[in-house]
Amino acid sequence: MAVHTGAVAEEASALAERRRRMELAVLAPLERIGGGYRALLALLFLVFAWGVYAWTVQIRRGLAVTGLSDQVPWGFYITNFVFWIGVSHAGTFISAVLRVSNVGWRTPVVRMAEFMTVAALLMGGWMPLVDLGRPDRIINLLNYGRFQSAIVWDLMAITTYLTGSLIYLYLPLIPDLALARDRLDPARHPIRHRVYSILAVGWRGNEEQWRRLARGIRIMCVLIIGVMVSVHTVVSWIFGMTLRAGWHSTIFGPYFVVGAIWSGLAAVLTGMAIFRRAFRLQAIITDRHFVRVANLLLVAGLVYAYMTTSEYLTIAYKLEPQDRGLLSALWTGPYAPLFWIYGIAGMVVPLLLLALPWTRNVPGIVAASILVNIGMWIKRFVITVPSLALPQIPVDWRSYAPTWVEVSIVAATFAGFALLIGLMAKAMPIIPMWEMAEQMEQGAE
Repeated sequence: MAVHTGAVAEEASALAERRRRMELAVLAPLERIGGGYRALLALLFLVFAWGVYAWTVQIRRGLAVTGLSDQVPWGFYITNFVFWIGVSHAGTFISAVLRVSNVGWRTPVVRMAEFMTVAALLMGGWMPLVDLGRPDRIINLLNYGRFQSAIVWDLMAITTYLTGSLIYLYLPLIPDLALARDRLDPARHPIRHRVYSILAVGWRGNEEQWRRLARGIRIMCVLIIGVMVSVHTVVSWIFGMTLRAGWHSTIFGPYFVVGAIWSGLAAVLTGMAIFRRAFRLQAIITDRHFVRVANLLLVAGLVYAYMTTSEYLTIAYKLEPQDRGLLSALWTGPYAPLFWIYGIAGMVVPLLLLALPWTRNVPGIVAASILVNIGMWIKRFVITVPSLALPQIPVDWRSYAPTWVEVSIVAATFAGFALLIGLMAKAMPIIPMWEMAEQMEQGAE
């Protein structure tokens, strides 16, 4: 009996030591910010600020400073909008879907995925305002918008998704904010301590608080999954509910949702690699996590490849006059380089890297993830611009070339995305410590 008691005590001591080391590793980035990190954030801020300046130029001088026209009113801005809304599916799929499925290995990566969701939604939501030319006209959409318009649905869906994502990010943060409040020295970090105290809303970890938190997370978990699917479905309807060649398709709803999951998971894998290296989290985010997320990415990629093949094969088989012109432009015409870069480097090569056993390691998986997101941005461009440039009457094709204003604003969204995540990672624990502790205890039992 004494031997058993001693073994239990030793196991409990080892568990407490593991938990202490994990807390130190996760809280360390909140207490110190290196010079390199500051320089990186400063560089990202400068790129973002330049993009904001370019936007002010556009506001003063109008859309004439862009390459957009009456015939091609959507270009880099809407391409970027669809891309970021797709990336925003990262946190919801990794966190909510896998939480509902009770998949335990997701825990170390859920919060960085949720950070990405919020940052991507903010950057994506900015793009329609830029594309309007005059941001004040958004009031007209609120006052005079017709419910029959898919654009009105899009505004409601994205606003709801952003609100729900913020709530879903905040609820699981409460116990970790309370831990940060209790662990950080108030004398050294008075402002942070005060902020954590406010955001922790009096959390003490009693049974009633845990019960209410669990119920709130379960409710938001179910709600946010439905909103996630609806958001990218509505985005696809803006395209699919027109009679333009290349857009008029019933498959666009699920096609866009699967594409969003494909690009979102790729963004999560890239973020995992960056944060694991920057914050020295190799013991928490292991190679096993990369492989399991890569498995999901591979499945999503195969489904997306199937839908892409089905989409173009259906168009090619019917080969109506306008479809013939569009496919010629995509396969052998002016848009062929972009189309085949996406098809080969953005889809086939990543699938091979993810499927072949000798490339299913961290470098191979991260390389595949980067290629996926480059390819998916190009794919969104290929969907958006060629269908608009295709003439509806027998005239020449319209041309579109982005200007420095458009390139600057698009670059600003990438810098703003990285800047927001970098700031959130230094302001809040990037690993959900209370969930990790629960898993340690369950494994110890």
